[in-house]
Amino acid sequence: MNAHEITEPFDRGRLQVSDLHSIAYYRHGNPEGRPAVYLHGGPGGGSSPRASRFFDPEHWHLIRFDQRGCGESTPHAEIRENTTWDLVADMERLREHLGFEKWFVCGGSWGSTLGLAYAERYPKRVTGLIVRGIFTVRRAELLWFYQEGANWLFPDLWDEFIAPIPPAERGDLMSAYYRRLTHEDEATRLTYARHWSRWEGATLSLRQDESRVDTFSTPDFALAFARLESHYFANAGFMEYDGQLLKEAHRLKGIPGTIIQGRYDIVTPARTAWELHKAWEGSKLVIVPDAGHSADEPGTEKAMVEAIGALKLP
Repeated sequence: MNAHEITEPFDRGRLQVSDLHSIAYYRHGNPEGRPAVYLHGGPGGGSSPRASRFFDPEHWHLIRFDQRGCGESTPHAEIRENTTWDLVADMERLREHLGFEKWFVCGGSWGSTLGLAYAERYPKRVTGLIVRGIFTVRRAELLWFYQEGANWLFPDLWDEFIAPIPPAERGDLMSAYYRRLTHEDEATRLTYARHWSRWEGATLSLRQDESRVDTFSTPDFALAFARLESHYFANAGFMEYDGQLLKEAHRLKGIPGTIIQGRYDIVTPARTAWELHKAWEGSKLVIVPDAGHSADEPGTEKAMVEAIGALKLP
């Protein structure tokens, strides 16, 4: 099944979700269609109209939004009042604001984290759940990508990532970066944001995409992406305990859902997707044999379109 045509939003708006934060949202497809929300990655990646290619515009009323601190949401790159549970609450505010009783939830990478957190807290508001590139913010997952694991596969790119951090501080790279990404000097923040952001941008797919690396290096994107990621990861995703999303996956029972995972995903390896599948009764697992972490890889894109298309019936 081919991807659908990318559509521009037929409506866009803003929702004040706290005294500090305002989030931007966008509506695509059929205003009378089945409600769906697409959750972007990061945290801090911002949403893109490209998400609309997964959804039949005649059937779906698609909502996407920029999470706190990124995209067109304001204030930009702000880490205050910015936690997983703030974002979950924002989703509920947005659902109520738009007048939906329930909606279909879909997201990849950090979007899978947020989708799982929301569905486990509000299972009766979710008509279906598709998650890709599974990430649950467990300590072991974070250490794999930011301390020891992925560096064995990308030693050349890893050297670039650790280069700005003094050797004495490399035993805890997430903390070392977080200190610099929250530095009072803007130039310092931006320098380290680019290094952080480029590491992920260069390792997302089976074949490196230089245009993506360039995008991840732009100042606005890099600053929000790196500051928010390091903020969340330094705080263990603001989970109540390590492994919370997998241990509470029993709450997803009865929600139709599919887990999509690239076999060669280095950012979020397949073990977490497998463990989620075993913990989520009734879930379907699709392992894409020739893909890494990115939703732009052909096999993953096809799997997403097929899984969402299969949920068309009420």
